[in-house]
Amino acid sequence: MFLKTSDSEILVSSSGSANRTLVAHGGWVGSGELWAAPFEQLSRTWRTVTYDHRGTGATRHTAPRITLELLVEDLFRVMDALGIETCVLAAESMGAIVALEAALLHPERFSGLVIVGGRYVGAPTPARDRLLAGCKVNFPATMDAFVNACTPEEDCDAERAWGKLIVNRSNGPDAVQMMECVEHVDLTPRLSTIALPTLILHGRKDVIVPPESSETMAKLVPNSKLVIADDAGHVPTVTRPLWVASQIDAFFAKGIPGVSHVKNP
Repeated sequence: MFLKTSDSEILVSSSGSANRTLVAHGGWVGSGELWAAPFEQLSRTWRTVTYDHRGTGATRHTAPRITLELLVEDLFRVMDALGIETCVLAAESMGAIVALEAALLHPERFSGLVIVGGRYVGAPTPARDRLLAGCKVNFPATMDAFVNACTPEEDCDAERAWGKLIVNRSNGPDAVQMMECVEHVDLTPRLSTIALPTLILHGRKDVIVPPESSETMAKLVPNSKLVIADDAGHVPTVTRPLWVASQIDAFFAKGIPGVSHVKNP
């Protein structure tokens, strides 16, 4: 369905009818479709919800500018429209900043977090600046190179091609705005205040967000578990969906898990 607000039409997808709910946010230019494959498995035992955030997928918006505050507000709009009082909140890549901000703002709305290859610092870097410059000059070519970097796995030609379709539903101006709207963000000092059970997943071959970032996050978030997949890149939701689904099911199998800091080699 499309959730229509005064300045947007947000595509929302919901599957399953279980009494526990998992809401997922996509990445930078990656829509909710990034979660489609793991949700095929998870929707058997969860109510799974995702949506195309502003600047991605089929969602349309007329806001003068995409801001972090607007992205966080949209998350709560989706939850409220679907009658979701509490849920486990999942996010991938840059979407982690949105999810973490939401959890810090209203922790009572969430029973847990899942962060996949997540960013929590938005500070500009030379690589980021080159990426934005490419978005301004030749968005399709930049997306082609970006997805190639995101998917170093040798067995994912089809998934890589699918990823390129997903990101090219965005556009240069929105891509730049989404990246720039988090450049002031550094959530590092606030991570230790997150009390929610938090599952952190990362691919060892990730060259977009280094695994060391998640290792640091796992040390700072008190009630967290880190699992690293040696054979995965930046988007295991696309390239290793069964692994992602199994890790989520295992982590939340007994309700709210206790404190655990684990890194699988």
